[in-house]
Amino acid sequence: MTILLSLQGVTKQFGGLQALTNVTFDLPQGQILGLIGPNGAGKTTLFNAINGVYPPENGRIIFRDQDVTRARPYHHARLGMARTHQIVQPLNELTVRENVMVGACFGHENQNLSNSAVIADEVLAFVGLTSRADQLAGSLNVAQKKRLEMARALAARPYLLLLDEVLAGLNSSEIDNMIQTVLKIRERGITIIMIEHVMKAVMNVSDRVIVLDYGQQIAEGSPETIAKDEKVIEAYLGDPKLAEQLLEEE
Repeated sequence: MTILLSLQGVTKQFGGLQALTNVTFDLPQGQILGLIGPNGAGKTTLFNAINGVYPPENGRIIFRDQDVTRARPYHHARLGMARTHQIVQPLNELTVRENVMVGACFGHENQNLSNSAVIADEVLAFVGLTSRADQLAGSLNVAQKKRLEMARALAARPYLLLLDEVLAGLNSSEIDNMIQTVLKIRERGITIIMIEHVMKAVMNVSDRVIVLDYGQQIAEGSPETIAKDEKVIEAYLGDPKLAEQLLEEE
């Protein structure tokens, strides 16, 4: 089993606020890891630490056998890490295709413009945005922008994909479609960490789940184990019967 990402005692502070405390886990290649917890638990801060936006004060982050604890985000991208953002960030004045080409140009393969256009068209077909390729990115609706954000990350040809609430703001049909896309991404051999509040979705696609609360890692395990964990139910899931329902197939 190849460990793609390893976090060792990662701790992050903002002034007097302890955002993350001693977060530690290994992520094997090919898994989907769900990251859940209440609002303000430190989930996006953890993504920012992994991605190099806010380096931790303490601890180590190892990605593909390299210490990237103090590396900048562009270095992570060159190594094969890509992410989406909770608040979508398209380049509104560029077309959908041009947005995706940016991912290919600055990913770990460092593609030229000609190759990037080919990759962009392939990825847009994969996420179902081919018909929107020549539109300005700013003209897309929320669901389409979510897919564009994902497409731009995929065009970087990542080994590790960080998905920050890709289901937020989507209706039930759009959620089902996006879940199928996530599973297809894993079939391509891409490892995924997924922050999500749509519990039934994240519980049914994740191989493992980590739960944060006030920056503390309060639980880690299979979805079945997490749904029955008393600390998790108290901090986040609430009703034990509802927690069990999260594991039922739709």
